[in-house]
Amino acid sequence: MDLQSVRWFLAVAEQGHVTNAASELRVSQPGLSRAIARLERELGAPLFDRVGRGVALSRYGRVFAEHARRLVAEEEAARRALAQAADPERGEVSLAFLHTQGPSFVPGLIRRYRRDHPGVTFRLSQDNSERLAAMVLDGRADLAITSPPPGGAALAWRPLVTERLELAVPADHRLAARRGARVRDVLDEPFVAFRQGTGLRALTEELFAACGARPRVAFEGEEHSTVRGLVAAGLGVAIVAPPPAGEDVPGVRHLALADPGGVRTIGLVWAAERTRPPVAEGFRAFVLERGGELRGSAN
Repeated sequence: MDLQSVRWFLAVAEQGHVTNAASELRVSQPGLSRAIARLERELGAPLFDRVGRGVALSRYGRVFAEHARRLVAEEEAARRALAQAADPERGEVSLAFLHTQGPSFVPGLIRRYRRDHPGVTFRLSQDNSERLAAMVLDGRADLAITSPPPGGAALAWRPLVTERLELAVPADHRLAARRGARVRDVLDEPFVAFRQGTGLRALTEELFAACGARPRVAFEGEEHSTVRGLVAAGLGVAIVAPPPAGEDVPGVRHLALADPGGVRTIGLVWAAERTRPPVAEGFRAFVLERGGELRGSAN
């Protein structure tokens, strides 16, 4: 169905007169009449009734007019969306990130960016590293902030910040008064681990493997708040990312992890071969250039 003919039909319906509609549309009256006739043949129903020197919608025309208005509105919305997609100062960025980046790092990035780009909006998602990579691969997210680097050539990754991991122990733990610890200090203790598929679970297993051991997993969690809560309850110890600056976690002591591999690097991920809309590309360039400046908030 020709949308131009649909627009012309609506103009005639509004004017109630073919000649007046033709004048408004700046087309010839015979050309407009032929377009309406073609539309009626295509639809198999008369759309107008003659009323004196003018026309009025037939009962078929009244039904079609409701759908015609929606068709035209959808086309206009699609054109606006395409225009926004081509404008780096307007539109939406789909950003996915680790739960640990939600309290300060990601909000800080967005606040800094929107200060100079107020027309850009964000659709945010939080998940574990495995699912974040999948979201970028299948197009549900333009970009992801995650750790560790994803495997495979389909995804590109650039490091932003590196942070030292910490050993979370209950407040009454034998190590609680110390400032630092090693994995060897807790090899035989019950462990509160992050679920499989998370970057911290992989790092934890690597740290234990370096000591020739495996963690004695007593409980599993997916978010830091859950893991720390289990530690506070005295149910085990855990390897965690440092909490946001100034945040006190009741019942938990955080000890710097002294093992050489006790660090994780947070990076930006994007689909290597996919063309991103200018609005997403603008934010990607900003994060790569300025993201490291917020490393103090990357907790």
